Parts: sequence; C-alpha cells; structure tokens
Amino acid sequence: MTGMGVEVGAQARSRALAVLRIRSRALAVALLPAAVAVVLLVGGSTGHIAGGSWGAVSWIMSVLAVLVLLVAAGIALVVARARPAVSPTVPIAEESAPDLYRMVRDLADRLDVPAPSAIALTPDCDSWLEDRTHPAHGPPEREARDAREALEGVRGIGGAGTRGIRGLSSRPRRAPSAPVLVIGSPFLWWMRVGELRAVLAPVVAGTGPSAHPDIAAARRFVRGLDAAVAVASEPTRGPLSRTVLGGVGWVTRLLLRSCRGHAAEMERGVATAAAERAQAVDYGLRIVAQEQVGLAYAGWDRLLTRVALPAWRMGRWPSRLDVGVVAALTELSRRDRLAEGFASRLGERPACDLLEEPGTVDEAASLLAARLFHGGPAEPGPHWAPVDWQDYPDEVVDRKWRTDAARLHRVLDTLGVRLPANPAVPEADGPTLARVIDHLSAPPEKCEEGEQGPVALGEGPDENAVALGEGPDENAVALGEGPDETPVALGEGPDENPVAPDPGPVPGPHPDPHPHPHPGPEPAALAAPSRGAYEKMAMAEDEDDADLARGNERTAALAAGLTAELAREEAAAPAVTSAPAGGTEQQGPDRALWDDGMLPLFPLQPPRTGRELLADHVTAMVCCAAMDTAGALPGLDWLDGPSLLVAGERAADLGPRVLALVETGDPAPLRDWLRHLGVRPEKPVRLV
Repeated sequence: MTGMGVEVGAQARSRALAVLRIRSRALAVALLPAAVAVVLLVGGSTGHIAGGSWGAVSWIMSVLAVLVLLVAAGIALVVARARPAVSPTVPIAEESAPDLYRMVRDLADRLDVPAPSAIALTPDCDSWLEDRTHPAHGPPEREARDAREALEGVRGIGGAGTRGIRGLSSRPRRAPSAPVLVIGSPFLWWMRVGELRAVLAPVVAGTGPSAHPDIAAARRFVRGLDAAVAVASEPTRGPLSRTVLGGVGWVTRLLLRSCRGHAAEMERGVATAAAERAQAVDYGLRIVAQEQVGLAYAGWDRLLTRVALPAWRMGRWPSRLDVGVVAALTELSRRDRLAEGFASRLGERPACDLLEEPGTVDEAASLLAARLFHGGPAEPGPHWAPVDWQDYPDEVVDRKWRTDAARLHRVLDTLGVRLPANPAVPEADGPTLARVIDHLSAPPEKCEEGEQGPVALGEGPDENAVALGEGPDENAVALGEGPDETPVALGEGPDENPVAPDPGPVPGPHPDPHPHPHPGPEPAALAAPSRGAYEKMAMAEDEDDADLARGNERTAALAAGLTAELAREEAAAPAVTSAPAGGTEQQGPDRALWDDGMLPLFPLQPPRTGRELLADHVTAMVCCAAMDTAGALPGLDWLDGPSLLVAGERAADLGPRVLALVETGDPAPLRDWLRHLGVRPEKPVRLV
C-alpha cells in the first residue's frame, strides 16, 4: 500500500476510535451514579463524611445508582441480543464453487489481506463485504456440522483438540471469522473471469481494515445500536413492552446520532484505503470491467421490469434470470451499433464457469429475486411455478393477455355494456374486440361541441409515446436510462407501462349500487361507478384519471371498474407463507433473516393508474383478437418483454393506436391497423 493508503487507513482507525469513545462515555455516564454512591458510602463508613443529611443522600444515591445500572444493563442486553440486519443472499458452499473460492483466495493473497470466510450471491448488480459474526446469523443446527467441517481449514476451529468437548463443538467460535463476500449474480453470467477478478479486487481488499480490532469493534457497536432501534420500533408489542422499549429506543437513537458522522467517515476511509490497495491488481482491466458493471445493471433492471414482472404477476417465476441478462444484452448489441463490441466478449470464458452447477445457482437466485422484488412465496408450489424461457410465450404472455381480456369483459358486463345484435355475425354476442372499441369510442356530438375529439396519431400530449413505437431500435437505445425514464410502448405486452403515481378517484356523480343493464347506456350513467370504485379502495385523486373522466366518461368508468376488480382479485389471492423450519431449502442461513410481512423489500413499480390498466387490458384484447383471427403469435422480446408477433415480425406500432382510443376516444388508427393485418374484431376470442 502507498503512503496515501496508509494515511487514509490511519484516518479510518481514528474515526473508529471516536466511535469507541462515544461508547466509553455512555458507559461512564451509566457508572457515574454508582461511583458517587460508593464515595458517599465509603466516606460515611470511615467518618470522613458525617452528620447532617449525608446519610439520606448516600441512600438516595445508592438507590439511584442501582436503578441506573439496571437500566444500563437492560439497554446493553437489548443491544447485544438484537439481530443486525443481513442482506438476503444465496450462500455458495466451497464444494459447489471451488474455482471461485480459489480465485478469491488468490486475490486476497496478492492483496495481502485475509480471505473472506464465505461467498454468497445476491440478485442485484453490486458486490460488498458483510459481517455475519453475530450468533443469530449462524446456520441452523442441521447444517452446523457441515458448515464447521467446510470452514474448518479456513477458520482453524473444530479440530481434534475441541471435537471431544461438547460445549465447544456444538457452537463454533465466530469472532475470528472474516466477512462474507457477497457478489451480484448478474456479474457471474455477464462478466468474464478476468473482469470479475478486477471488479472484486477493491471489495476483497476491504477485509484488511475489517480485521483491525478497533474498526471491527466500532462496526459491531454501530450495528448493535441499529438493530436495537429496529427492535424498539416493532409494533407487535404489549403496552408495558412498548413503554420499556420506547425508552430503550430513545437512548439507542441518541447514541446512534452521536456516532453517525464518525461511522460514515470511517466507512469512507475504509473504502478509500481498499481502493488504494487494489490499484496494483488488474488496474487497466478494471476500467473496462466498470463499463460492464453499468451495462449489466441496465440489462438487469430492464429484464426485471419488462420480462420478469409480468410473469411474477401471473404466478410464474422465470428460473433463469441470469441467463436472460446475457440474452438481453446480446440482443442490445444486435440492435444498437454502439454496442457492437459487447457480443465479441462472449467468446471468452464466463465467470459462471467457476460454479460447478450454474443452473442450480441461477434458479436459486431467480427465486430469491422474485421474493425480494415481488413478494412471492419462498418455495415453488401449484400457484408459484418456475417457467423456462422457451415456455414463456405460451405460459406467461398468452395466459396474461387472455386473463386481462377476460377481466375487461367482466367489467363491461358489470357496467351493462351490450352489443346490438348483428344478423351477419350471430356469434358476435361473445367476448369480441368490437364490443370494446365501440364502447370506448367518443360520441360524435363531442367532436361537434369541440370538447375533445379524435386527434391525429402522434399529436397532443402523448406525442412521445407515439414516437416510441416506430421501431425496436429506439427502444434499445433507451436501455441505459432505466425503467423510470424510458417511455414504454404498450404494444409489446400488457405489463409495459410507464411508471406513474398511484391511482386516484375520478370526478363524477355518486355511484349507483344497482346498475341496470341496457343495450346503450348514456355516458353519464357509465361514469357513475367510477368514483365509487376509487372511494371503496380509499385512493387519492389522480390527475390522469380525472382527465379521462373529463374526456370520455365511458373510459373513466371502465378504468375505475378495472382498478376495483383487480384490487378484489389481489385481496382474494392466498397469502404468502413461508415453509416450515424443518423443510429443505437452498438458502441456508439466510432463511429466517426477514419475515413475510416485509415483502416485497424492493418493489419494482408503484401501483398502476386507471389509465394504464385500461390501456393494458385493451392491448391484451387486441392481441387476443390478432392471435385468434389473424394467426399472430405471442412472443418474448428480451428488451421489452411480451410482444405480439405478426408474420414472424414484432408489432411495435400498436401502443400509440391503443392510446388514441383510450385517451381521446378515436378508434380510426386502431381500426386501420386491424384492417391492415386482417384482424376481425367482430369475431369472439378465447378467454381463460
């Protein structure tokens, strides 16, 4: 390490000492009444303090000292027993990835730092060191023996000298353990072995400062305070427990605020010192690898929001998400000329070859991603089944579209929407696309009054959305911007919505609790249920849905009905339950680190507005009609998710036409698109 690195390390240690001084001051404050009481009692017994009220003062200070010591002991007990937060990960045993462990140990030897005690994967594009030396983070009893034997040579415990002593062999000593190295699973599949080594060099270098006793003690103190604050904030407590823990929480928050600045500077100094130490290892390659980190993050984010999220909503979880990242970024290199060099890297050895069974690890990471980002069950089941990429179009896309189309027609039935009899097509009374288009089309008198009529495609406030659907190359260029900044073409599937605020109530008259079906309801009557649907769910008013109500009452009523119907289905869905403690599962010590009430920990998107739901369902109905009457097929686009394939080509221009119908009531662009592809909207479609 250079002189600058030594200086930065010294600064980190000085900050750690500042944190420990705060701990010492807190201990001194707790012992101060006891010290005063001892002085008074000793002075009274020796005759140096006598007469007057000194005897009463001595007894008062003694009682106060006992109370303060009891309170301090209780706070210390809560801090010591509170379980620090640990990131949910997939543990990787050494026998399942010997090459990966060997590479990490060689890297640690080259950096002259302790090797990490274990390796785990996380479904995220990041890597870090995590301290899991707290007793609560130990493996279950059924895995303790295997874990001790696997780590025996690394930690130097559990040898022949201690194997015969029951008290020592039943509980491994965890204090000397190095931190656990957590690696983002997309890195293993997208990066090459050399790139992964270069990216992990600064992370592994952080085990050196972690082994310093002052820094380790300061970190344990801060983590204990943070865990104690979480314990004091738990709502499921009795009145007495809430009162006691409220005092504990106040004291721990005070201590945490006092050492927050020093702890942040300490961690910043540790990171800087680790980066300085790692400069001697693959520095040039690390610059190139950092570009792949950003690319992998963009591809992973796109894959989760556009591809995985629709499947999770249908009760299916893709079992090869990391493989999907490679496919998505390879597709980007095909579409975007700026990414032509990405595919040339695929000829080198991928980092996933360091695993003995990469498919099993990918499946475990994919299931954990579904649990973290969507809140799915911990294990597969009848309503939570894995899906392969080759089965995705049939099991997810087709089923999703037909489910949405069925929900749309159920809401139309509730609103009393009926199609007039058509002698030419006797079977047109079924679920047809014509029923939806005719219902959402704006009445002619609105155009005459000038309130809001059909507009030309590509004009108005949704011009950006229209421009997006011109071709796949424009979507590919926007990959690096993330899901929150990328416009979404609704033609690619029902789940490709732009992120928008929470849905709210639609202005309109009070709902009629008993709607009466009739062939041609007035727009005002159709808008009546809209406000009741939102008020029933206690939603705030949303400007987008208010614009729908002013522009087309039928659209507003239908959007509100879809929102209420979807909320009822979600409320009736079975609750997520965890597997029993004795079950077999792959996550090992990470199994009970969070409860089901906290899921999803990282939701991908906020709730969709009524406008977005309606556009999704109309798109689904159009796709069903195209599949049943024009021979179109469901497909999977790696960058945009569910897509409609017409004659083998992706239909990328459907979204703007659906928006024209939903937002302005103009059916002409959509009818032209249907007529060009030979789709017959008057024919019934198959629903689920």
